[in-house]
Amino acid sequence: MKNLIRFIARRNSTTINNPVSPSTLRFYCPHSPPSSSTPPNTKLFVAGLSWSVDEKSLKEAFSYFGHVSEVRIMYDKETGRSRGFGFVHFSNEDEATSAKDAMDGKALLGRPLRISFALEKVRGAPVVVPRLPNTRNFS
Repeated sequence: MKNLIRFIARRNSTTINNPVSPSTLRFYCPHSPPSSSTPPNTKLFVAGLSWSVDEKSLKEAFSYFGHVSEVRIMYDKETGRSRGFGFVHFSNEDEATSAKDAMDGKALLGRPLRISFALEKVRGAPVVVPRLPNTRNFS
């Protein structure tokens, strides 16, 4: 661990031409240890959506592969127009996998879909934040 801190400190000091000692680095770590078993991934990220696709048509396109529990399309806050991507939730992992394999690259309303398993939002992941001494005078 000390070697990692020294490496990061050396790298930061050479990158910004400002000496950083290991004692000025702060580490943030998650409070709970990661679980040994990963939860089943039943949520698909669907990109390449046409602006004319709505939740109903997206659900109809994916319900052939199993029970779709939720569909969400992301919209632009200012224009209200689709941002071209959304999420499809299945009731089990096998259904989600078969939908991903079958629909990835297929066209929906004239546009090819790009489908992958959705990533969970990472909160509390380790982050290294260097504390830099205030060496500049902004007066």
